[in-house]
Amino acid sequence: MEQAISYERIPTSIYADSDAASKAIAHEIAAIIRQKAHEDKPAVLGLATGSSPKKVYSELIRMHREEGLSFQNVVTYNLDEYYPMEADAVQSYVRFMREQLFDHVDIPAGNWHLPDGTLPLDKIGEFCKDYETQIERYGGLDFQLLGIGRNGHIGFNEPGSLINSRTRLMTLDLTTQIDAAGDFGGLAKVSKKAITMGVQKIMEAKRVVLCAWGEHKAMNVARAVEGQVSSDVPASYLQLHENASFIIDTSAASQLTRMRTPWMVDSVNWDRPMIKKAVIHLALTVNKPVLKLTNSDYNENGLSDLLALYGQAYDINIEVFNFLQHSITGWPGGKPNADDSNRPERAYPAKKKVILFSPHPDDDIISMGGTFQRLHDQGHDVHVVYQTSGNIAVADDEALRFAEFVVDFNEKFEANNPKANRIYKEAAKFLKAKKDSEIDTEEVRYIKGLIRRGEAKNTCRYVGIKKENIHFLDMPFYETGTIQKNPIGKEDVEIVMNVIDEIQPHQIYAAGDLADPHGTHKVCLDAIMEAVQKLKHREYMNSCWVWLYKGAWQEWDIDQIEMVVPMSPDQVLKKRYGIFKHQSQKDGVPFQGTDAREFWQRAEDRNSNTAKLYNQLGLAEYEAMEAFVRWKF
Repeated sequence: MEQAISYERIPTSIYADSDAASKAIAHEIAAIIRQKAHEDKPAVLGLATGSSPKKVYSELIRMHREEGLSFQNVVTYNLDEYYPMEADAVQSYVRFMREQLFDHVDIPAGNWHLPDGTLPLDKIGEFCKDYETQIERYGGLDFQLLGIGRNGHIGFNEPGSLINSRTRLMTLDLTTQIDAAGDFGGLAKVSKKAITMGVQKIMEAKRVVLCAWGEHKAMNVARAVEGQVSSDVPASYLQLHENASFIIDTSAASQLTRMRTPWMVDSVNWDRPMIKKAVIHLALTVNKPVLKLTNSDYNENGLSDLLALYGQAYDINIEVFNFLQHSITGWPGGKPNADDSNRPERAYPAKKKVILFSPHPDDDIISMGGTFQRLHDQGHDVHVVYQTSGNIAVADDEALRFAEFVVDFNEKFEANNPKANRIYKEAAKFLKAKKDSEIDTEEVRYIKGLIRRGEAKNTCRYVGIKKENIHFLDMPFYETGTIQKNPIGKEDVEIVMNVIDEIQPHQIYAAGDLADPHGTHKVCLDAIMEAVQKLKHREYMNSCWVWLYKGAWQEWDIDQIEMVVPMSPDQVLKKRYGIFKHQSQKDGVPFQGTDAREFWQRAEDRNSNTAKLYNQLGLAEYEAMEAFVRWKF
């Protein structure tokens, strides 16, 4: 047997999901703590913040509570802190670590350390030297936990940081600032600097583990693991560490060679999905339509094994072309009175009951607005279920405008509702005096939720959805008033189960965007999946199909797509006008990320690119396409 080829320069473990990976990391940390306790020595841990290590900390807390894991001998040094930053501010990493770990375990109060974001500027240099000296007195870090930024940073060692860089004050890269904008309520409010442990101190740790979850980390994971060591990707320095590992989920691993083109690494099982993946990759690589691929194309691009199975490129090409052709349909609910053997959806029942789950109050129209409209126009009984209020995505000035309007309206028309006037007046007063670190009051959150709810209703009216087919779940996990959400709970799942049980659908559409495992889309999807699993033994579920769409940022890889719905230029324009109904999300949305385009522009570009890919592969030319993958529960 031929030995597998590896392109990876750092040991990399890929787990099915972030839950399993986080538990593996937590158990390794626990083993170090216990071993050091057995030796009567401190376990010196370097810790990270951000979304990636949250589940690691959750598992450590569980082990403390249920398995007696003690933190009495643990000493910790965190990687970084924003500057300037008060310790009790919402965005503070001191607050993050207390909420995520320290306040839930028995670590002595003086044993955890973070950079001090309150220091005068002239005291930072001295503090940074002392921070490193403290670590050295303990004999260095026994374990360093890292995440990876979307620009490849570790800690806040941004691109350009040298391998011998020390703990210091760092100016944050624009990409990092944009990624933090959600936590701060807008890019303008983000701290422009941070104190960070230097690369050299990280590299001196006895053991280093970098964790990464989600598709948005995939490109820089690949650059760090398979690329050259470069200051452009500070995480690549870990290639030079003798005991460093990457522990990642399948989404974060998606750009590694063994995942992207596994036939280049080892022998593979040439089943239908693998054949489709390989041939599409080949066609896009050599820039040819599928039906024009030749034997030479296969042989020269690592696909000689596949060619040997079929004998001729022509036979493989026809098969894959048919896979692609059969995914295209103008009838997302199934075409009645038609042969459905080569269609993605069933012809019967001709009129289906459909649930369109929308995590936020605009994902329905942004992500599948054309399909949404077509399902209604083709006579299906479409129910739209908005899972969360979306209130944190409403800017303060928008909420203030709304509150002042209600107060002025009541005064003008002498609407005698003292309670309503008081609520709106207090909300307006709070918003005018609100500090950056303050969490919205319950009343303000409700006002912001009303704004999103009204926009969602307006979209449904535009599409033609009946009032009684609009459902607002306001799932409890979301209602924290901050970016940090509660874990999904029993009540969340039961709410979703109830609406499915009430409607008894033939089709469910859900957001399958897995880019951020801790994001709202993923939590909402988890709730749907758990609800479906609990209901799958009900008779009506035997005829229920679940289709997953992507969010505003990314589309399914074309080899994964199982149903794609084409759109005409007029339909694209109609979708745009539907997105415009969400006025609070235009012109300066709090969570734009690195993409300056508005949601309607992102949606149109994404749908247009999908159509261009199909055309590039030799299929018919359409203006735009919306894509779906079926989840077979």
